Amino acid sequence: MQVKVFIAAMFEIGQNTGDRAGEFQHWYERYWKSATPVTVPGALQPVYCNADGVCGAVLGMGKVNSSASMQAIVLNPAFDFSKAYYVVSGVAGTPPSRGTIADVSWATWLVDYDLGHRWAPEENTPGAPTFMPRKGYEAYRRFQLNPALVARAMQLSASTPLRDSDSAAKYRQRYPDTEARRAPKVTTGTHMTGDTFFHGPGMSKQAQYIAKLYGADDYVITEMEAAAIALVIQRTHGTDRIMSLRGAVNFDQGNPQETTLQHLDPAPGETAGGFAETVQNIALVGTRVVDDIVVNWPQWQAGVPAR
Repeated sequence: MQVKVFIAAMFEIGQNTGDRAGEFQHWYERYWKSATPVTVPGALQPVYCNADGVCGAVLGMGKVNSSASMQAIVLNPAFDFSKAYYVVSGVAGTPPSRGTIADVSWATWLVDYDLGHRWAPEENTPGAPTFMPRKGYEAYRRFQLNPALVARAMQLSASTPLRDSDSAAKYRQRYPDTEARRAPKVTTGTHMTGDTFFHGPGMSKQAQYIAKLYGADDYVITEMEAAAIALVIQRTHGTDRIMSLRGAVNFDQGNPQETTLQHLDPAPGETAGGFAETVQNIALVGTRVVDDIVVNWPQWQAGVPAR
């Protein structure tokens, strides 16, 4: 199978179709409802492919889980990834100063949040950063994704009408930030990959500090897999054809009237809502790019076509 596009999701809630949708279901229902699953040794879930060369799988959550699956799939001789494009897709968090619930973001940079030295704030000069890069990680602590591919993806998808929910619209008004209170849209920026579900204004500030320290764009998305998956693909086929597409289902911190722990463990009825709409938005945005690649494959196979 010559793979034209590989779509990677991290989890599904139940079945691939017919129930509450997680990260994979909308992709599956569009591309693979009649596909035969291909079991890949070492991968968490089967791979599905259609006749157009669009393939996909659920890789698992977290850096080790997802990258182990990706490596098993990329190295499996049943698939030819030599010209493939990748869409690393899933839900995520966003800082209220940079995004809002149900936003969909194309990554410009992928940055690993975990690699480096980190210490407790009480063991530090008050207000100073509690992170320092560790030498030796330079080659795989950040990845700049192909600017031409990001620009093309935005050109194809920025005007996508996005779904929203009444609960998310109401929840946004708890935050004073202009970005947090607006309607969802398609954005770009740095996606921060960390195995830790970091949370709160201090950790968010540290993520932005790391992004700037590494020369990346503004941190707009917190997720748990993309930088690790990018490293696997880099070692086999390079990073020029990788896209990271994330939808924001939570803010990375509480509003000024609640503590970080209150926001992490909300009371019943106090969640943001908008999850169902966000996973729909991810697929609505992503399919515009996937379909363009497939329909115009003669222009895409040698590289990103000029706009």
